[in-house]
Amino acid sequence: MTIEAKLKAAIRDVPDFPKEGIVFKDITPIMQNPELSNEVLDALVEMYKDQNMDVVAGIESRGFLFGYPLAMRLGLPFVLIRKKGKLPYEKISYDYDLEYGSATIEMHTDAVSHKQRVLIHDDLLATGGSAEAAAKLIEKSGGTVAGFNFLVALDFLNGEEKLKDFTDNMFSFVHY
Repeated sequence: MTIEAKLKAAIRDVPDFPKEGIVFKDITPIMQNPELSNEVLDALVEMYKDQNMDVVAGIESRGFLFGYPLAMRLGLPFVLIRKKGKLPYEKISYDYDLEYGSATIEMHTDAVSHKQRVLIHDDLLATGGSAEAAAKLIEKSGGTVAGFNFLVALDFLNGEEKLKDFTDNMFSFVHY
């Protein structure tokens, strides 16, 4: 069985969450399966070990689940991209629009250096708003977006379109 098939079998659909009409793709069953989690991590390491990344950045909070272990296995620093007000040190921020309002994400000012190549990881690519905001935050810091990685992509929402201006290095294990 392929890793995509294993992930699809593990991901749980939760209807009407967080609001009516949305089918939430719940990845927590993956976290409950250490063998599958390690298989995902091993595949990510194999994919990125020779891509000359300097930093792995994870988007709060599910982007931390595989982003941090990936960074450790690659021997790279890990950067937290968090919601406004969650980081204690000096930070830069980026405001962006959501389907139902707006949000702000932040990153420490010393997290990414000028021209560092950054891989942005998150659990799910939907409309691309959070990933695009993270990419703009990386660029604002002087870094370069070298790739995007997601466990799941909801292709029907066309999120990749928002990210093409940053890089064509995009990968998702599972596509719906």
